[in-house]
Amino acid sequence: MSTPHPTTTATPLRICIAGAGAIGGTLAVRLSAAGHQVSVLARGRTLQAIRDQGLTLHDLHGVTHARPAASDQPDFGVQDLILVCAKSQDMAGLLPRLAPLIGSQTVVIPTNNGVPWWYFHREGGRFDGNTVQAVDPDGVLAQAVPLTQLIGSVLFITAEVIEPGVIKSVNPHLIVLGEPSGEMSDRLLRVRAAIEDAGIEARATDRIRDKLWTKIIANLSTNPLSVITEGTLEQLYGRAELREVVSQIMRETLLVASSYGARVEIDPLTFVQLGEAMGAFRTSMLQDLERGRPLELAAIGDAVLELADRFAVPMPITRAVVSLARFRGITAQNQHLSLSGAQP
Repeated sequence: MSTPHPTTTATPLRICIAGAGAIGGTLAVRLSAAGHQVSVLARGRTLQAIRDQGLTLHDLHGVTHARPAASDQPDFGVQDLILVCAKSQDMAGLLPRLAPLIGSQTVVIPTNNGVPWWYFHREGGRFDGNTVQAVDPDGVLAQAVPLTQLIGSVLFITAEVIEPGVIKSVNPHLIVLGEPSGEMSDRLLRVRAAIEDAGIEARATDRIRDKLWTKIIANLSTNPLSVITEGTLEQLYGRAELREVVSQIMRETLLVASSYGARVEIDPLTFVQLGEAMGAFRTSMLQDLERGRPLELAAIGDAVLELADRFAVPMPITRAVVSLARFRGITAQNQHLSLSGAQP
């Protein structure tokens, strides 16, 4: 169920964007332009670029510039809202650092891909309260932020960093938000309204896990395969030999989703049609491969395989593609380190 009408937010919010990559930068610019007090937790060349020249976003709204406060330290004070825009593998190092920003009323929204560590928090099923080992093996994430202050999110935003501080996004922005419990809370509606007012389509739902599975299916069926083939979405969905692999992974993942009671509204054929229409976009995992960065395979791939094993759901094609992508990613990282003179 989605909210039919927006709930407007009258006062600007104190919002921290933790992680200023393509998605974090997009959100920072849009929320800054809407008048919110935005700060960005960043590092390296990105931090320097934001301090020197701010952030510039090229999207369907045109070209928008913002100059949010930026630091590599969480010294912005207690926030109303924190959007955690790091990759899943970086969460364990980032979340505990956010403690100085979190007050009793702070809402924390992780935006990363894949199965979230909070998946079974107030899930209400037979595994309620369980841990997803692939994404939080040591319980660091569950301990870093009170689960009661989390709101789940699913982002349908395609964006790419052109250069530090400059982001390009060529498709519409959509965020789906939901309480892990399914409650349509006041805080959920306030956050939804604030994001909607920033020019981003935002929906509130009482079944956030359904939307999670929709995104998981899209990511798992394309991201690892893009690492192996170096293909764009247009190629993965458009070329017959690749589309067949994509479709098989979708079918396997849909069976896992249904085992957990998820209702996925989009059928595989529609997935393919929508994906091909996105054009020559390179997945975030392919972008990471090209930059020699670790791949987000634990949350996008391993976690789904872990959930499949709980119900003995076979996923032979998915398992093979994830394994090949992992090998390709490790090889690329080692080559990158070798070229840079570092030790693997």
